[in-house]
Amino acid sequence: MLNNTQIRYCLDQMGEMFPDAHCELNHSNPFELIIAVSLSAQCTDALVNKVTKNLFQKYKKPEDYLSVALEELQNDIRSIGLYRNKAKNIQNLSRMLLEQYNGEIPMDRDELTKLPGVGRKTANVVVSVAFNIPAIAVDTHVERVSKRLGICRWKDSVLEVEKTLMRKIPPEEWSVTHHRLIFFGRYHCKAQNPQCPSCPLLELCREGKKRMKAKDVSYG
Repeated sequence: MLNNTQIRYCLDQMGEMFPDAHCELNHSNPFELIIAVSLSAQCTDALVNKVTKNLFQKYKKPEDYLSVALEELQNDIRSIGLYRNKAKNIQNLSRMLLEQYNGEIPMDRDELTKLPGVGRKTANVVVSVAFNIPAIAVDTHVERVSKRLGICRWKDSVLEVEKTLMRKIPPEEWSVTHHRLIFFGRYHCKAQNPQCPSCPLLELCREGKKRMKAKDVSYG
């Protein structure tokens, strides 16, 4: 496991590699963001952005999503995985926003998780990106990078990863670190072909050293 000095070094290196890391889901308000994040489960941000380009022109507010038949909404997001379930969640979420929150997105994470289809990760993204409240959303990239580097343990659950990162990273850096970890995992420390040979963190990375050793053996 990495110590605090090593973690600091990793965070600083990621900051240098990805100084402009940000949420890549296109949105212009908190409501669009929560729809986009809900759609992004088990799906790439690029595909979500392709779909929301037209979706957000057609549907501007919760009432709009409730004004069409479920089948029509399903059809509008058909190219996205789990589209039937997601369409149902979007309509239920829109209904709940109107009935319980005056059509406004709540700023509280616990309130957000009461909304259909909104889990802890989605809620953390929304409070962080839409409302600038410090949070770390653990998606597949954040989890993979944290465990490969040894900031977290392999056996840690998603919630344990989040709590460990919150404990080891200063609160004022939670949101920016969350984006940098995602960029690092999405563009550098990829699931299938991590760029270990050119990685500035190789010397600290238990997984990277193991992979490089295996490579040497296979070439030996």
